Amino acid sequence: MRDLDFGKELIKKKIPLVSNSPGVYRMLGKKNQVLYVGKAKNLPKRLKDYAMGKNLTIRTNRMLALTHNLEIVTTSSEAEALLLEANLIKKFKPKFNILLKDDKSFPYIFIEKDCDWPQLSKHRGAKNKNGYYFGPFASVGSANWTIKILQKVFLLRVCNDSAFKNRDRACILFQIKRCAAPCVDYVSKNDYAKLVNDAVAFLSGKSKIIQKKLSLEMEKSSKKMDYEKAAIIRDRIKALTQMQSSQNISSTNLNNADVISISQEATKSCIQVFFYRSKQNWGNQSFFPIHDESHTEEEVLSSFIAQFYENKNAPAEILINKKINDLNLIKSALEKKEKKLILIKVATKGNALKLSKMAEKNAKEALTRRIFESETNTKLLDQIAEKFKLNILPRVVEVYDNSHIQGSHSVGALISFGAEGFIKKRYRKFNIKNANLNSGDDYGMLKEVLERRFSKIIQNKNLPDVIIPDLILVDGGKGQYSISRKVLDDYGFHDIPIIAIAKGKIRNQGDETFIHKTNNIKLNKREPLLFFLQRLRDEAHRFAVSSHRIKRKKSLSKSLLDEINGIGRTRKRALLNYFGSARAVESASFDDLKNVDGIETSVAKKIHDFFHD
Repeated sequence: MRDLDFGKELIKKKIPLVSNSPGVYRMLGKKNQVLYVGKAKNLPKRLKDYAMGKNLTIRTNRMLALTHNLEIVTTSSEAEALLLEANLIKKFKPKFNILLKDDKSFPYIFIEKDCDWPQLSKHRGAKNKNGYYFGPFASVGSANWTIKILQKVFLLRVCNDSAFKNRDRACILFQIKRCAAPCVDYVSKNDYAKLVNDAVAFLSGKSKIIQKKLSLEMEKSSKKMDYEKAAIIRDRIKALTQMQSSQNISSTNLNNADVISISQEATKSCIQVFFYRSKQNWGNQSFFPIHDESHTEEEVLSSFIAQFYENKNAPAEILINKKINDLNLIKSALEKKEKKLILIKVATKGNALKLSKMAEKNAKEALTRRIFESETNTKLLDQIAEKFKLNILPRVVEVYDNSHIQGSHSVGALISFGAEGFIKKRYRKFNIKNANLNSGDDYGMLKEVLERRFSKIIQNKNLPDVIIPDLILVDGGKGQYSISRKVLDDYGFHDIPIIAIAKGKIRNQGDETFIHKTNNIKLNKREPLLFFLQRLRDEAHRFAVSSHRIKRKKSLSKSLLDEINGIGRTRKRALLNYFGSARAVESASFDDLKNVDGIETSVAKKIHDFFHD
């Protein structure tokens, strides 16, 4: 209680120093960590609610009891304060705020502009290239599927410029009728431009016009008895129809809108977002914000919208399923950010209500699955404690594995698992640094990874976001167990249990031996716990192998050109595009090198001297 009084008194003393203006305030803890970020139309009035309020929630009192400092930033308007609040919440992730998890940029489909043979590609990130952007798509899978169908319908190239310029015969995509093969001049520039314009028109919502155009072309070919061409156009129309039916193009008139619906059960929330662009449904995604059990659906939805569009372009229309208090403020803030009019409304009738209800149903079903998975995961984690007689109920598990080829490109991997499932943001890869390790020294690699991991935990132990695992799983036998136990004991983590998973003699699944302390434990082949532990081990192995492949690929992609001083990415690309390979650059004459765009005489001499001196 004394801590609560201290927090209130601290805020009370700050009030006379704050101007009567809108802004953002940050509650800071004892170690200067951000506990809460809030906005206000009138800062002193809002802070007075904290200092003088008598009927505050338990959550608010808990926050005030932990508050040891307060930081204030004034803004010119409440809308600006809302945008700043969303930015700071995403930056600091305060424990008392509603937090949007798994927030990332979405993929777009990109078609180049102002070039002879535009490429159809997937794009994520800043839109700094000249061309047409279509999106966002809810997932990479959704974007990839759409590109695949667009290839069938419009026959646009997907290969990069380097592959395109260096082909001397059509690739397999031409054979399976997914590309017009502009790389070998099987299509004229004029005809290819028409295909590009049709693709842009279709993605812009003119699907019926494109379908009618293809139907007329098919009829003309058929009348001319060019049945082969008619059959090709027929297949393109089929692919177009497939895309239209899957994207519900005819069922909605939403040209540029997001449909956002929330469902709340058992103090947890799920928000479903459907993306509609050019009257097409470009997918949907579930989000599970972290919040206190006292937060209402309206509060969670309001905070979600502000944070969701903080780093994304908002569409012209946003349909929601719950009325929120800050609707006009959020509308004003997004209009200020996007510099255009934005309509945010609660769906109440007609097609809008139908779509909102569909999104809400999806949110409810996703939340039910999430709660069930969480309960199942918790039960399985409890079974580990029971089976291996642990002194703790594990809630955060870390699994370790290594990957290498005869000791080269060695990588250690760590994955993390909790009640909510795999915690992807806590996955880590470790490039093995110890050059003295023998080829394929799994013990040495595991030792290095664990030492680096737990020494970092000790260094950052006072930080609020440091999580110490409750259980360690390692892929291996008694040797790996002993090494792991010694490292953890040396760093003072005697209480963290370790389980090693050793494969059977013929390395088949189902014959694993689990090593814990001095016990060798076998599980029944039909036991759910066995499948669960195998799943954890296999995920660590998958992550280790994929990390190893990425490292090996980077190594293989390096060439002698990287060793020449003054040859950066742009010049390297120009050389490879001109000559086709690093080997061809090596054998090129001085005069040939000078002919490459961007390669001045002095640079050409430097390259020539590097290979021939």
